[in-house]
This record gives sequence, C-alpha cells and structure tokens, in this order.
Amino acid sequence: MRRHTTLIVGAVAIAAVICAVQPDDAVAAPSEPTDQQIDSAPCMAALTAGDDEKIIAACEALVGNDKAPKADRIKALIARGAVYERKGDVERAIGDYDTALRLDPTLADTFNARGDLYRRKGDRVHALADFGAALKLNPNHPAAKDSYKALALEAERLGALIAVNDKPSFNCAKARRPVEKAICASPELANLDREINAVNTKVVRLAGKDGRAMQREQDDFIARRNAAFGRADYDLQAAMRQRLDHLLTLERR
Repeated sequence: MRRHTTLIVGAVAIAAVICAVQPDDAVAAPSEPTDQQIDSAPCMAALTAGDDEKIIAACEALVGNDKAPKADRIKALIARGAVYERKGDVERAIGDYDTALRLDPTLADTFNARGDLYRRKGDRVHALADFGAALKLNPNHPAAKDSYKALALEAERLGALIAVNDKPSFNCAKARRPVEKAICASPELANLDREINAVNTKVVRLAGKDGRAMQREQDDFIARRNAAFGRADYDLQAAMRQRLDHLLTLERR
C-alpha cells in the first residue's frame, strides 16, 4: 500500500514539473485550415439587380472558383454569358456557356443560347449540334426548333449554291459562241448569267399572262449581247449587271 501511494505521489510530481516548464500562455496547436466556400451574395445581388457591369465585376470570383456553390456558379456563368452576348463579345459568352454546360449538361436553354452564338459566328456545324442537343433535352423547345429548321434549310441552300457556283445557266461543254465561251471562262460572268436566268424565270412566272412578253424581253437581251460582244465599245459585264438590276426591280414590284 505504501509503495502504491509512493508511485502516485511520484506521478503527480512529474506532472507538476512538466506544467512548470511550459509557458503560462501556451495554447493548443492550431488545427489545419479548412477550405471556405466563396461568398455568393454579391454576385446574386447583382443578378437580382440586373446590372450588367455589376454582374461582370461581382461574379468574376464566383464563376472561376470551383469551391463556390455549384448552383450559384451556374447562375453566375449563364448571367455573365448573357451580358457578354449583349455586349457583342461572342467568344467570352461562349466560354461562360461552355463552363455552365460542363457543370450541368441538362440546360436546354443554354445549349440554344450557345447555338445562336455559333450561328452568329458562321459556325453552322456547332450551331446545329447545339440546337439538336437542346431539342434532345426538350423536344418542344420553340426557339431551338425554329433555329434548327431555319439553319438546316440555310445549309441546304448553301450546299445548292456551292454546287452551281461559278457555273452559268447553260452547259459550257456545248458553248459555241465567243460570248458564251467568255462567260464560261469568267466565274464572275458565269455567276451573273446564272442569276439573270434565275430571276428572269421567276419574273416570267409571276407575270402570269404577260409572261411571254417578259420572256421575249430576255430573248432580245441575249440576242443583243451575242451581236455586240467583241465590239470595242461593248462592256459585257456592265450590260449583264444592268440586265440583272432591271430584273430585280421587276421582281420587287
């Protein structure tokens, strides 16, 4: 018993020595710092106010921080992208929509908005892909549906134009007249000839019972063109341009 008591006293004495050698103001070692989420409030306030300049300034730290609340970050990206779009900064707007869609690939409206920007850039391939993605997510999305249809028709017309580009309205392999060979040798004249023929065909059709008279006018132009070509005072391109302008005026009536 006496030995047990001695051990207890000894332990207490050692503890007292240890406490004595520690500084009176010693504190526990600080814990490891913890990551804190960024404050979304300033950006959300700017979104509520609808102030474009404040949205850009207040949301900068939020959109670039992956520790920010995901939902708030997506809102900020979409809102800032819309601001850049209004300012005409297409590339930055696309960049914000890119990030938003990486965070949430179910945003049909954002796919549609990015598709509009790609279309504005002339990038029909990416625009069609985005409109298609929007429709896959929401088959009844009205804007994406209209844009997809319009762009598909535009691409079809473009393909048709490319197919006949620099080609006249007649077969150059069968060209015999010098003026026809000159038209075939010049892409600009070939395109003019094709446009003249296309607009004349439309004007004749719209003229109804007067269509024959309109076609005779076209036949007279071709006859004069064939006869005058080669003369020093005859400008074939100017004559063709004048004829096309006249037909376009008739078409607009």
